[in-house]
Amino acid sequence: MARLSQRIRQADRAHPWVLDAAVVLGVVLLFCLPDLLHAEVEHPREHRIRFTRLPPAAVLAVQAGLVLPLLWRRRRPTAAFAAIMTVFVVQWSLGAALRADAALLVALYSLALHGRLRHLAWACAAMAAATGLVAVEVSSGLPVGDALFFLFSATTAAVALGIAVRIRRAQLAGLRERAARLEIERDQRSRLAAVTERTRVAREMHDIIGHNLSVIVTLADGGAYAAGANPERGREALLLIGDTSRQALGELRRMLGVLRDQGDEAAEFTPQPGIADVDGLCARIRAAGPQVVYTAAGDFDGLDRGVQLMAYRIVQESLTNSLKHAGPATRAQVTLTSGEDRLRVRVRDSGPPEGTPPPGRPRREGHGLAGIRERAALYGGTVTAGPGPGAGWTVEAVLDLTPDPTGGPA
Repeated sequence: MARLSQRIRQADRAHPWVLDAAVVLGVVLLFCLPDLLHAEVEHPREHRIRFTRLPPAAVLAVQAGLVLPLLWRRRRPTAAFAAIMTVFVVQWSLGAALRADAALLVALYSLALHGRLRHLAWACAAMAAATGLVAVEVSSGLPVGDALFFLFSATTAAVALGIAVRIRRAQLAGLRERAARLEIERDQRSRLAAVTERTRVAREMHDIIGHNLSVIVTLADGGAYAAGANPERGREALLLIGDTSRQALGELRRMLGVLRDQGDEAAEFTPQPGIADVDGLCARIRAAGPQVVYTAAGDFDGLDRGVQLMAYRIVQESLTNSLKHAGPATRAQVTLTSGEDRLRVRVRDSGPPEGTPPPGRPRREGHGLAGIRERAALYGGTVTAGPGPGAGWTVEAVLDLTPDPTGGPA
């Protein structure tokens, strides 16, 4: 039944005149043909009412006036009802009764369903006047009260049915609109989740590959320079390159394992780094040339693993930028301070040695600093980055350690 109803609605949208013509044909078959086959409407003997007999041509004309406007009952419901009501009043003013008068109830139903509600009020008033006229005409064989009760009941049924169907269609339209809106919102959430995940993966890849490649490039340049003058230093550089590459490979495998959702197999990889690993990070940077001084103050053991990872990545990106832009001869100072509700991360370098041009392009906000700001924002933190005293560069991040009542990062 549901599929059949859907097909009927689709066919009606494609050819709306077919349904209107079918309604007109049904009214003709049910109500017009009996009037043409029987010249006079028969009534029980105790309710014998004398009606005016119209000529066949007049009957056809009145029937056409009552039925043909139904072709516009959906597109012009008010005009169709007004036309039928006019013919109805003229017919009963002549004292004639036709079964085709049922078309007036069909028009009233269509007006309640498709027309404007303020027009429906005027239509009901016109129906009340018309039913009063009919009750007076049949008063010779039927009490006026009984006639009015029957006519008002039929009128009320037509209006109530039209309004009920209208409300039901409005509810279905609202449900369809809500379903379409929810589908759009679902697609938008999916796209937003995909963009967020791509951003997170890009940030992790930048932190892992960018940092380690910067260290490897610096070690490779230093090893190539020292290979002729001091082979032992060249050998140390190659060993450090191997260690750094293995660490980068391990972090990359761990991240890819999490992305592939390998379950227990992913747990075999190295866990995410934390503040305890910052000392080793500084040691790897020192191996590439820069002098790094690391200072930590406060209790870090009770910090959330996510906060520790954020602090580690901020230090990692800041030291990578120092190595890239200030060169291996720079001096860097890393300071981590943990308070009751704040974790402060500060990385400051001295810039390239005086008289030495910087190894890279002038510093500006790139993907690295944008990633640092994104990480700090996850914990309600702030980041300031810019030239420090002298020729150096300073990056300072403050992470909020206040617990979030919603259960997520502050």
